[in-house]
Amino acid sequence: MTAVKVRLAQGTPCWVSLMTTDLAGATEFYGALLGWEFEPGPDRLGAYVRAVLNGAKVAGLGVTPPGTAYPVEWTTYFAVDSADQVAQRIRECGGTVAVGPLAADRAGRLAIASDLSGAVFGIWEAAGHLGWEVVGEAGAPAWSELATADDEGAAGFYRAVLGRAVVAADPCAGPGAADDGVDGARLPVGGRPVAGIRHSTDAAGGPSRWRVHFTVADTDLTVHRALDLGGSLQIGPYDTPFGRVARLADPQGGRFSVVRPAGAGTGRP
Repeated sequence: MTAVKVRLAQGTPCWVSLMTTDLAGATEFYGALLGWEFEPGPDRLGAYVRAVLNGAKVAGLGVTPPGTAYPVEWTTYFAVDSADQVAQRIRECGGTVAVGPLAADRAGRLAIASDLSGAVFGIWEAAGHLGWEVVGEAGAPAWSELATADDEGAAGFYRAVLGRAVVAADPCAGPGAADDGVDGARLPVGGRPVAGIRHSTDAAGGPSRWRVHFTVADTDLTVHRALDLGGSLQIGPYDTPFGRVARLADPQGGRFSVVRPAGAGTGRP
């Protein structure tokens, strides 16, 4: 388990947020599955709550704005020093800024964007809210990985936008390796890998997207629990060098993965 009590360096995933058509249903599902409780969050974009795990903030859930075609999906947010500057670089590099940059009350400043292949991600300039407060504990975020058919283009895009190196990874590196990845890269910050980019040939998985993984104590039991709660199993469970993984969807269709880290469950896979 790792407690996060400082502002994270630019390029580091710092938050995950679900936009859903049924906030009450989503809080019931994830609360029962991952042990979350909920507290009110900034409502600039509509009803929004923060998921709390043993007193630590770990994720956000909000309602999809009415009249929009936004899919039910988890979004990974990257810490940035200036949301305005990074948003401008996103545009200059061929990406799209769909929302913002705008202030989320006193919590910070955000923008929601998409990369060259259409994968949606967020950027977060922290103020009162630094991001998630714990990782590596069952129920907390574990890893985010971009699945895309254009991993080389994605590596160049995120390198330019976030100002961080993107390095080649072992073909088996990352919890998504066993299902559809044939090659990949890692985004390192301070010499430590913080997110992955994987070449995906999984047409059934839809367009390019950032996959969010949550740590669990037992992958197989979590899958059974998710099914009992009305969720669905997409792929797995399967074993990787980093742990046992399953890809799931909640009752509203929001896709996510769970991983029991290899060994004693020491944190990020």
